[in-house]
Amino acid sequence: MPKTKYKRVLLKISGEAISGDKKFGINLSTLGNICEEIKKVADMGIEIAVVIGGGNFWRGKNGKEMERTSSDYMGMLATTMNALALQDALESRGLDTRVQTAIEMRQIAEPYIKRKALKHLQRGRVVIFACGTGNPYFTTDTAATLRTAEIEAEVMLVAKTIDAVYSTDPKLDNKAIKYDEITYNEILNKELKVMDSTAISLARDNDIPIVIFGIDKPENLIKIVKGEKVGTLIKK
Repeated sequence: MPKTKYKRVLLKISGEAISGDKKFGINLSTLGNICEEIKKVADMGIEIAVVIGGGNFWRGKNGKEMERTSSDYMGMLATTMNALALQDALESRGLDTRVQTAIEMRQIAEPYIKRKALKHLQRGRVVIFACGTGNPYFTTDTAATLRTAEIEAEVMLVAKTIDAVYSTDPKLDNKAIKYDEITYNEILNKELKVMDSTAISLARDNDIPIVIFGIDKPENLIKIVKGEKVGTLIKK
């Protein structure tokens, strides 16, 4: 078995990352490529949990004329659809999985219970967390940071459609500066939009290292767990 840097990780995948070029819904080919890499990580003996967003179906800005709470709950339901798709794709590749939701949906998933999640991880199952924190006004970035702390994962790996943290949006500014490493406080002080401020603050307060990397190259996931430098490391 190859040498790895981590024993337990949490992977945060944005909804947009699994939509592929369509920018909406689920691109099964893109999802499949991500699942192939997750399987390789699991086969290396690493315990892996996943938090998935719902932006490929619903984002808060879509419901800006709606009452915020209703809009946020719709987003949570979107994460559940993505979680079930991810579960199906992983199990078709021979991985044992469990979906746990922060809002109870007994017919399709387990309710989130920390001790059950830990037991699943210890038995080699991939645990997929859906519905964010279960509360409106909190993003799935914050949910991912919270779950990372709760399950005592060693690192949070954030897969995005952008490959690192930049000083400005590199798609709009060709002079944007790429950071190989950056601190939590620098992100907050510079108001970089890589993750929401609540998630960054929670990670800082609990000393959770975060690696931001591009999902366009799914093999990046393997490189990171082996200890190679990919994307941007956020730390104290």
